[in-house]
Amino acid sequence: MANYKEQMQHIFGAYMDKVGSEPVSLDAVAEWAITEGMFSPTPRSVLKLCREALADSLREEKRLDSDGRLYRAKHSVRQSIGGVQLVLWADIDSAPRVFMEKSFSQRRKAIANDCYQVKQDVDHFNSARAAGRPIQMILDFTDDVAEMEAARDLDDKAA
Repeated sequence: MANYKEQMQHIFGAYMDKVGSEPVSLDAVAEWAITEGMFSPTPRSVLKLCREALADSLREEKRLDSDGRLYRAKHSVRQSIGGVQLVLWADIDSAPRVFMEKSFSQRRKAIANDCYQVKQDVDHFNSARAAGRPIQMILDFTDDVAEMEAARDLDDKAA
């Protein structure tokens, strides 16, 4: 039996097969899947809903430091404790250094994984459509980060 994510992927594939392969909003796919009886949610626990809402909110909490840097206040670390995979959260201003090092390392790895995957996707697209002009993907973000910092500095001076 397919796992939950595979079931969701099947629904999207069925939509593309039956309705069309143009880019589509997931709201439209969800409405279609429910109407077609392909999706009927299982009851979710209140604990899981609360945990997800907390995580979403904590990821977005920002603070401004005395140097004008807007920084993320709450950080997480995925960790196995007693054979159970947990996500632990802490405040950047009070978390132990070792926790923050692990958090930053995990976030960097997630970014690298995203970059690797987008490169695989672009390479596939370019290979499959060799007749067209290839899409170029620059994975060095040094200039992007420098531009964002310069824009922040300009905003600080204008304020």
